[in-house]
Amino acid sequence: MMELQKLTARIGTLRGAFPMGHVTAVNGGLVDIVGLDDVAGIGDRVRIARRGGSALTAEVVGLGRDRVRALPDGPSTHISVGDSVRLTAAPVFAPDDSWIGRVVDPMGRPVDGMPLSQGVEPRDVEASPPPAAERRGLGARLNTGLAVFNTMLPIVRGQRIGLFAGSGVGKSQLMASFARQLEADVVVIALIGERGREVGHFVRDVLGAQGMARSVVVAASSDQSPVMRRRCAGAAMAVAEHFRDAGRQVLLLADSVTRFAEAHREIAVAAGEPPALRGYPPSTAAMIGGLCERAGTGAGGQGDITAVFSVLVPGSDMEEPVADMLRGVLDGHVVLSRSIAERGRYPAIDILQSVSRSLPDAASEDENAKIGEARRLLGAYQQAEVMIQSGLYSSGSDRFLDQAVRAWPELDAFIARAEAGDVASSFDRLNLILRRSGSGGGR
Repeated sequence: MMELQKLTARIGTLRGAFPMGHVTAVNGGLVDIVGLDDVAGIGDRVRIARRGGSALTAEVVGLGRDRVRALPDGPSTHISVGDSVRLTAAPVFAPDDSWIGRVVDPMGRPVDGMPLSQGVEPRDVEASPPPAAERRGLGARLNTGLAVFNTMLPIVRGQRIGLFAGSGVGKSQLMASFARQLEADVVVIALIGERGREVGHFVRDVLGAQGMARSVVVAASSDQSPVMRRRCAGAAMAVAEHFRDAGRQVLLLADSVTRFAEAHREIAVAAGEPPALRGYPPSTAAMIGGLCERAGTGAGGQGDITAVFSVLVPGSDMEEPVADMLRGVLDGHVVLSRSIAERGRYPAIDILQSVSRSLPDAASEDENAKIGEARRLLGAYQQAEVMIQSGLYSSGSDRFLDQAVRAWPELDAFIARAEAGDVASSFDRLNLILRRSGSGGGR
């Protein structure tokens, strides 16, 4: 019966006639088309029949009084003035439960070469979030499989956090750890603008069979058009919304919002929007905010979408536009430090720059006291680190700094520790470290 419903839904999307137009100009990768201005809309798809090559699909990104402008999905080579253009049916993106364990592209087509079944209900890749007044508050704390996130940086159900990191500091490994271990029914992973080789490596080697067993990967590699790279984030969110609306608890991992913003910049500037914030058009903030708002807690009988959005911060510049935009709409941020990675500690989390806005509500009074004490010890050590390392500090001159020096090796190892137990086990371990240092959980 379900297969019949899927077939019926598919047949319902077929069209018997298609409006036609033709190419009048090609400028900077954009194609000007006449004959479709009274039927085409922003986001519609067209098919260009190139005389010197195969047909090429494109997305409408601009409208004029007598023409439309489309951005091709591939190189605009061999497109000629006069080439015929057909307005195609809107692409059907209908996630299905059978997508778990699969890799798909932003159009809902299989990337792994195997047949893929479409679901019954088509999804809008740019859907609106649930009504704000109807959404639940943040839920219970989740076991992450990592001691630091079980204690000092808790992640709760429906929370949205940012993962801020430069290249090569362990961001992908940390996200793969979340995919394998963080509590969730389904994991949806968006690989936006990733290198083609890295997509396969992430799926096979980093994520592995354990991670893929409950995951859907939506991938748009770096060689694909900005239209496909921007759509990748919305498509992954639509997949997450499919499972959320079915009452499932979903973990969404988006890597990375920076490449999503760069793809939007290419499209917006090509369509005539002026660059503003270090080259990003003004609409970038609204695009990022709209994407993030679709994640989070659900309403009524829906599940929740717990989301981790990664951000590439060149030169560790936390004030660069994308990082600044994202930090303002999330429920916490985790900063990965290159200097910590270079000394061999992974994940290279800088605790003092990271914060979870689920606190203090996500922890008890006693747990908050332990978290606060651990952060104070780490802060005291960091402030005096140069003096300690150079041998200028004498033990006994500051009682609290003495505790910080004793606690630092164990706290540093604790941040990197995988947790086989539950949240309570992680706090027991943290409390033991504080007691060994002489702190006892209070100053």
